[in-house]
Amino acid sequence: MSKNIGDFFPPVEEALELETEDLAFCVLKHLDALQIAERHFNLGNYVRSGDFDQYAGSRRQEFDRAISEAWMWLEKEILLAPDPRVDRMRDWVIITRRGLSLLKDSGMDIHTYLRSNFLPKEVLDPVLVTAVRPLFLKGDYDTAVFRAFKEVEVRVRKAAQLGPEILGANLMDRAFNPKDGLLTDKQAVHSEQEATHHLFRGAIGLFKNPSSHREVNWEDPFECAELIMFADYLLRLVRKRSEEAFIEAAKT
Repeated sequence: MSKNIGDFFPPVEEALELETEDLAFCVLKHLDALQIAERHFNLGNYVRSGDFDQYAGSRRQEFDRAISEAWMWLEKEILLAPDPRVDRMRDWVIITRRGLSLLKDSGMDIHTYLRSNFLPKEVLDPVLVTAVRPLFLKGDYDTAVFRAFKEVEVRVRKAAQLGPEILGANLMDRAFNPKDGLLTDKQAVHSEQEATHHLFRGAIGLFKNPSSHREVNWEDPFECAELIMFADYLLRLVRKRSEEAFIEAAKT
């Protein structure tokens, strides 16, 4: 693999305009390409490389500061970590398993990696992990939000034992109707039963139905991640009420 600085960094003027995480990804790819037998690296040795003299020229001091910030970002994200094989291990680092995994994934860039932190798969419903999270990581936010709330609709229909012809808000009306909805919490006060009904009805009406008929154009990854987590919470409520309804039915 090439070790040419220009293969990993844009021209120095552009590099200095990069966000820290973008420059950090350049550093990580460059470190991975350096065929060092011990496979560990030292920040001081790295920035003092003669290759950077020619690359950075008169902006060398600015570039060194930027590289130092990028290096610290890589450590913060646990993409670099101290090498336990050396006595002064805090001075030497290795590329971590997380870092190597990021480098090996051809479909992963630093922005995809950052988006993955918004939706940790460890806390999501399994269906959201397999069917929604990949869409989110690709930046297909409209489809991701639609698919998350479609799963809420599918799960409510199954838990409430209702037919496929009942859709959207009507489905939520039937499932969570305070009077006779199968998923209504019979132990809750009436105002809370109504609030749960409106919560599900509003969620489907606002976040699932519009995407069924037109382009919604979700653009903010933070907002999209929050909506998917909201769908995840609704799925938890459906699961909880389904289990409680089963127990209640068994008693009668």
